[in-house]
Amino acid sequence: MMLYLNVDHLRRCMKTLDSSLALYHRAEPGSIDQEVFRNAIIKSYELAQETAFKVLKKALKAYGHGGRKLEASPVKDILRLAAVHDLMSVDEVERWFRYRDNRNSTAHDYGERFAQETLALIPDCLRDISHLADVLERKLGVNANHAAD
Repeated sequence: MMLYLNVDHLRRCMKTLDSSLALYHRAEPGSIDQEVFRNAIIKSYELAQETAFKVLKKALKAYGHGGRKLEASPVKDILRLAAVHDLMSVDEVERWFRYRDNRNSTAHDYGERFAQETLALIPDCLRDISHLADVLERKLGVNANHAAD
């Protein structure tokens, strides 16, 4: 069974996050605009992660992992499986653990200190999302499938 994995939505989430970050930095410090962009960053960060995990689950099905078991697996187990199948490096998985731990806190803490901690993670997160999208596209995207035909 050939699986075509489309990472366009993941790339779109990444661009939204990147744009929100740029707008945040251009806004006047302490302004309502900056606060609006900070909130957009946090929501985009959450969406980008959820999208990445959904795409990873689809990718892992191509490696023989069952859908029901994947759906029931904790995110950190999904990340570990990604490393087993060379979809992520061990260092990337460790960073994704930090992103996930931070993301789990976003639902409870929108304070300034927490927002600054989240903002500090965004540049690495954007690079890791981009790399993940590239790896998944190379291994499971449409071009990979045509190369195998």
